[in-house]
Amino acid sequence: MKLRCAVLDDFQSVATTITDWSSVTDEVEVVCFGEHFASEDELVTALRDFDIVVTLRERVFFPAALIGRLPQLKLLIASGMRNSAIDFAAAERHGVTVCGTASSSTPPVELTWALLLGLARGIVDEATALRDGGPWQSTLGADLHGRRLGLLGLGKIGSRVARVGLAFGMEVMAWSRNLTGERADEVGVTLAASKEQLLESSDFVSVHLALSDRTRGLVGASELSLMRPGSYLVNTSRAAIVDQDALIAALRAGAIAGAGVDVFDIEPLPADHPMRSTPRLLATPHLGYVSRANYETYYGQAVEDIRAYLDGAPVRRLG
Repeated sequence: MKLRCAVLDDFQSVATTITDWSSVTDEVEVVCFGEHFASEDELVTALRDFDIVVTLRERVFFPAALIGRLPQLKLLIASGMRNSAIDFAAAERHGVTVCGTASSSTPPVELTWALLLGLARGIVDEATALRDGGPWQSTLGADLHGRRLGLLGLGKIGSRVARVGLAFGMEVMAWSRNLTGERADEVGVTLAASKEQLLESSDFVSVHLALSDRTRGLVGASELSLMRPGSYLVNTSRAAIVDQDALIAALRAGAIAGAGVDVFDIEPLPADHPMRSTPRLLATPHLGYVSRANYETYYGQAVEDIRAYLDGAPVRRLG
C-alpha cells in the first residue's frame, strides 16, 4: 500500500506541477489542499490518514497536541531550514522525522521594495483611479533620494535591502541589539545609537529581524509615536514584531503616513479583520517568499526529502 502525502496551503495549485514528483509517486500518493485549515480539529480531520505532510514556512503550527493526534504521521517537511511553528521535541517523541528545504532571501528583499515604492508613490490609489475613471493624479509622491531609510535588523535580508536603498541615493541607518559598528561599516550604513534614534529620524522604517522573545512587540504604541507624521513603516518579517493593534491605531489617527505589511497575527486574514479596511495601509497576503524560483526549490527539495526518507537516509533534518 502506498504512503499518503498531504501538501498544505497549495493556494496557487502549483505544488505538483512546478516540480517533478515521479521519483516518489510509485510509493507515495500525493494529495494537495488548496484551502487553509484554521483549527486543530480541522487539521486532524484532514490529515489523520496521511503519513507525510508538506507545510509552507510557519503558516501552520504543529504543537505537541496536534502531533499527538496524528499517529500515522511519519515525516513532516517544512520549507526553509528554520521553523518556530513546529514542536520538534514532540515530533521526536512521536517518532516523526522533520526535514526542511533551502529558501532564498531574494523574494522578500524584492517584496520589501515593492511595498516601499508602492507606498511612496501611491501606486495602488493612482492605478485604481486610472482604471475606475477617477482623478488624473491625486497623490504627491514621497521622494527616496536623500531621505533616510531606517532598518531594524541588518542580517541577510536587511543588508540586501540596505544596498538597494544606497543605490537609490538614500541615507541608510540600521539598529539591532547585537549590531556592531564593524558590521554597519561593512554594509556601508550608519549604526543608530538606539532604536529610538532610528525611529525618530527615519523617513522609512523597514523591519528585518527574526522573531524571538527579545523582538516580540519590539515596535509598539510608544515606538510608533516616535515616528514622524510623514514617515512610513514596512514589515515583511514577522507580524508579532510590530504590535498590530497599535499599528492600526496609528494609521487610523494619521500618526504616520502609511505602512506596508505582508505578515499578520492571523493568516489568512478573516474577511472581517480590521487590517482589511485600515486606511493608509498597503497590505499583501504574505507574499514575501512566494515566487516561482522559491517554490521550485521548496517542492523540488520536498520531493528529495521524501525520496531520502523512503531510502532510509533522511536529509536536511530539523530539530
